[in-house]
Order: sequence, then structure tokens, then C-alpha cells
Amino acid sequence: MKTGAKEIALCGVLAALGVSVMALGGLFPMAAYCCPVLVMLMLVPVLGACGRRMAWAWYFAVAVLSCLLCPNVEASALFVCLGYYPIVQRDLNRIRLGLLRVLAKTVLFNGAIAIMYLVLVFVLGLGEIAEEMGQAGLILTLATVAIGNVTFWLTDLLLSRLGRLLHRKGM
Repeated sequence: MKTGAKEIALCGVLAALGVSVMALGGLFPMAAYCCPVLVMLMLVPVLGACGRRMAWAWYFAVAVLSCLLCPNVEASALFVCLGYYPIVQRDLNRIRLGLLRVLAKTVLFNGAIAIMYLVLVFVLGLGEIAEEMGQAGLILTLATVAIGNVTFWLTDLLLSRLGRLLHRKGM
């Protein structure tokens, strides 16, 4: 796909907006989980207008800048681990067998989240996250995982519908 000045400008503006939204994730406690999802939504028009190559470049630029500028490490890590999902979602949606597609998406999400928390606790030394989970107890931790999975599936639905809407509009 040929990338012109308009597409590059769109990518640059949306990348700057994405980093700004990620930086806002440090202001409010629940924004740590909402901001990465909002920034993933910004990737959909980039993917539609500029193609996969520019979408990957956009993702890496926003991920690196978020890690450098975002005050909330958990929000940055969440975007690094799942921000690419709109790019790979098309490939996952091509899996014909519905149960296999659901399983692949669920494994991707839960694997990415598990790796994210392992890196945060054991590599970056953020033991307070492990302490919070320990204090919450098993039932609350499992409820949090369940809510995270429901949120992921709602995000998947939202990304699919946004992609179809932009495709109809010609992006």
C-alpha cells in the first residue's frame, strides 16, 4: 500500500493523541485500564487508512513513548502487551472454526496479561502489585480475571464494529 503525506500525517496526529491519552492514565485510578483501550481504538483508523506496516510502526512508536512518558507503569505495560491487538484481530477472525477462534483470542489475552504481570513483578520489581493481589484473596483475584476477560470480549466487539464502520466509510 502506498503511503502518502495524508496517511503519514494521520498516523502522526493519532500517535500524539494516543501518547497524550496514555499520559492521562496516571491521573485517575481506573484510567489505567481505560486509556490503553481508547488508544487501541485509535489504531483502527491507522490500520484502515495506512495498512499493516504503518499500523505496526504506529503501535511501536506509541508503546515506546508511553513507556517513557506515561506516569502509570501498569497502563503502559497493558498497552505494550495488548495494544497490537487490532492488527492481529483480522488474522484471528479468519479462523473458520468459531470455538477455535474464541480459544485463540482468549489464550492471547490471558497469556499477554500473565506475561505482563510476571514482567512487572519479577523483572521490574513492582512487588506491590503482587502484594495487592495477595491481599485481595483468591476469589477477588479470580473475579478480576473474569471481569478482564469480559472487558476484552467487549473491546473485541467494539474493534470489529469500528473496523466495519470505517470500511464502509472508505477508510
